[in-house]
Amino acid sequence: MDRTPTETRGSRHADRDTAYEGSGLSMATGTIRYWAAAKEAAGVPEEAAAADTLADLLAGIGRNAALERVLRRSSFLVDGAPAGTRDPAAITLPEGFVVEVLPPFAGG
Repeated sequence: MDRTPTETRGSRHADRDTAYEGSGLSMATGTIRYWAAAKEAAGVPEEAAAADTLADLLAGIGRNAALERVLRRSSFLVDGAPAGTRDPAAITLPEGFVVEVLPPFAGG
């Protein structure tokens, strides 16, 4: 099987995903891009994801202790706009979103 840089991982919200089936509702789908230490901890440069809010997305990608540590220190861009100090649960993700995970890095 040929694999591309963007891969869909299994959902950590299987019960919630099931609730969407047949309801006419669906989660937004998009891409997560990891940079620097986040890329190393995630093990991939980017991946496909589905979530309604930034909080849902973050809960679903913290698949290992190293990535969880990086996520706690990171800042996030949603379609190029900084999430800043806003509550991630209040940031709705649009269809086709791109979330960039930016860990702190030296030099600037």
